[in-house]
Amino acid sequence: MNQVKIERINSSLQEQISYILATEVKNPDIKFVTITGVKTASDLGSAKVYFTVLDNEKRKQTLDALKEASGFIRHELRERIDIRQIPELKFIYDESIEYGMRIEETISKLHE
Repeated sequence: MNQVKIERINSSLQEQISYILATEVKNPDIKFVTITGVKTASDLGSAKVYFTVLDNEKRKQTLDALKEASGFIRHELRERIDIRQIPELKFIYDESIEYGMRIEETISKLHE
């Protein structure tokens, strides 16, 4: 599948998963989750869904809740996105924001 179509699918998945989490999922462990990106395999068999959470101490609890809700989320995606198959969703905590903050702190300390 061409890269442009995959990028469109990634964007649609990110938008729809964010909406589903905000409006449909009732689990309190999934509150304050931000979907930061989606990377779908070229065969549409799987998708890595990157997320962050407001309370970093609840990262593991949130990941478990997202895994538990993935079947429901896929079901909702089937009704919202018109693609041949909805990929299996693998939720992964996005550490890039924390990494960027650590780099900023290091640079700030060097300039002092």
